[in-house]
Amino acid sequence: MRRSNYVAGKKLTYVFFFLAVCFLVVAAGLAYRTLVQGAELQAKAENSRTRSVTVAANRGTIYDRTGSVLAVSVSTDSVAVNPSQIEDADVPEVAEKLAAILGVDYDTIYQRITKNSYFEWVKRKADFDVVADLTVEMKEDNLPGVMLVEETQRYYPKVELAANLLGFAGIDNQGLEGVEYSYDEILKGVDGSIVTEYDSNNNIVQQAIQEYNQPQDGYNIYLTIDENIQYFAERELDALMASENPPKAAAVLAMAPQTGEILCWANRPTYDPNHYQDYDQSCRRNMLITDTYEPGSVFKIVTASAALDSGAATLNDRFYDPGYIQVSSHKIKCWRSYRPHGSQSFAEIIQNSCNPCFVNLVQKMEAMQKGTFYKYIDAFGFGNITGLGLQGEAKGIVIDEDVVSQLDLATMSIGQSIAVTPLQMVTAVSAVANGGTLLQPQIIHHITDNAGNVVQEYERKEVRRVVSEEVANEVCLMLENVVNKGTGSKAYVDGYRVGGKSGTAQKPGVGGYQEGKYIASFCAVAPVDDPQVVMLVMIDEPSGALYQGGQVAAPVLQKIMADTLRYLGVVSQVTDIKSDKIEVKVEQQTSVPDVSNLSVEEAKKVIGVAGLEYELDGSGVYVGSQTPAAFSQVPVGTKILLKTVGSAADDTVTVPDLTGKYVREVAEILNAMGLKVKTEGSGTAFEQNPVPGAKVQRGDVITVQFKEENAADGQIEPY
Repeated sequence: MRRSNYVAGKKLTYVFFFLAVCFLVVAAGLAYRTLVQGAELQAKAENSRTRSVTVAANRGTIYDRTGSVLAVSVSTDSVAVNPSQIEDADVPEVAEKLAAILGVDYDTIYQRITKNSYFEWVKRKADFDVVADLTVEMKEDNLPGVMLVEETQRYYPKVELAANLLGFAGIDNQGLEGVEYSYDEILKGVDGSIVTEYDSNNNIVQQAIQEYNQPQDGYNIYLTIDENIQYFAERELDALMASENPPKAAAVLAMAPQTGEILCWANRPTYDPNHYQDYDQSCRRNMLITDTYEPGSVFKIVTASAALDSGAATLNDRFYDPGYIQVSSHKIKCWRSYRPHGSQSFAEIIQNSCNPCFVNLVQKMEAMQKGTFYKYIDAFGFGNITGLGLQGEAKGIVIDEDVVSQLDLATMSIGQSIAVTPLQMVTAVSAVANGGTLLQPQIIHHITDNAGNVVQEYERKEVRRVVSEEVANEVCLMLENVVNKGTGSKAYVDGYRVGGKSGTAQKPGVGGYQEGKYIASFCAVAPVDDPQVVMLVMIDEPSGALYQGGQVAAPVLQKIMADTLRYLGVVSQVTDIKSDKIEVKVEQQTSVPDVSNLSVEEAKKVIGVAGLEYELDGSGVYVGSQTPAAFSQVPVGTKILLKTVGSAADDTVTVPDLTGKYVREVAEILNAMGLKVKTEGSGTAFEQNPVPGAKVQRGDVITVQFKEENAADGQIEPY
């Protein structure tokens, strides 16, 4: 009996021990779930009975500097469905109606409205007419489970104006390019939400409290560009692109040199950011910061400033141009090698854009101390981004100083063998225009919150001094001669002192420079005695007979600059001092073209294009001589005396000097003289038979040999 009781007691002990262990396990599990997983499990429980609907924040508005709206968020409706509210039998009908109204594929809609979910987008940001038709169907209860959700959409009221600068925002209001992308964190704001409680049957609990988290709208950005100046630039670019000989692309960039603020930022081709998806990606290129190019003679502004500031040259120095300069085993020719400039002052080498003399300037700098020219290239900001703040900005291409050759230095002095962005070039010239200080360019004027309070204001930011104030002012004034007496006459603005420099660089390609493909540009400072605007016009692959910067870019700049100076209220040089009415006006100069040996009719055309008048001396049909002589600098409108010779029956003509001219120019000249041409090779003329000055019969053949010259051989832009 005792043993039986003992066995029973032992079994009870085991049972008790087992139950105790189970209790401890359960207790431990409860403790773990309560103490460790409590917050997570509670959140899951909340999520199972609550749902959050995002309330999108309004994207901040983008304005120009005057407060004109360039980009704004507007309300729009998007179409969504709750598949759980659509009966299986109604699915085909609902899908068919939505497909017809929204213009969306039936299968796509069918897949979305049959998903096991409570919310599916069907059409984001639908057009107004689509929403109107859909609303009618919804009121008639023909579309169960379909709902309209209010969202915001980016709208650009000026359409293409400054499109490449502004960029655009995507379907979810995220910035994708331009200012919209680069300043997305400032513009986008913080989305809010509405949290609603549902019961087990998926119905809203009416007595439950809905939690509303208010969205924080994005800040507003005021750009430095001026809508009116932007319009002036885009108007002229549109006219250029619509002309008989449109270029591949073109751009205009203007800066206030005293502050570094960008006043206009325009390029073509462009696009409508409201419908960006309809355009080729190439139209959206922000070429003013993403594309690099060889600036050609515009870069001589940097070379001249560096030479004077380093002490390698002075304003009193004289230079001699024999038509070319020998560098290592290569000849770098002047654009007027067939008639060298000879002895010139420092001011004249800028006015005449004389290549050999600019090469000589760099040689003087390097002889004084190796690396001097590179020191100024770096100081002016080339080879580094400007810090403007827009995505995609290129640094440019500068040959590593450790491997640069004497030939590289020589060609860099005239704007070849170095690639820059248009923004870098304008920033560098602005440093010369403001007295020698490189400024960080600015595209943001200030930022405000939704109450209009300024939360950030951008101020003038000095990077470094690059040249002395004296040197900068001297170079600015010398640039005026380029416009008044040199190759930039077509940039002259009546009543204002404008200085500038043209550039015509042949485009590099695989294996060398591309025949017949140029980038023509003109950079101007106005007024030179108190610079308010630095403006660059760049034309990529101009077509037609003219391709030089002074011929195709300068006229475009002249129109934009004229309107800009007047709009900014810059006082004209034409003044009215009480009753004296004293007029102070800069006399516009131009170069006399060489029309000798041309027919009278052809000479009249050439003289007219140059903005000059003519007077005939004699009754001949060809021009024997002219006064003033060819290439003289004279005021626009000057009358050129043309002494005529020969008659219609006279078959004798003097062979002209064709050295340095291109095939097209040679053909035009000889054709006008009644001569035939036989060409050998390509590039520029370097030899001819018969020689210049020889007497030949009309109809005779002139054999002209041409030589292709790349950068190493001295292929230099004409102006």
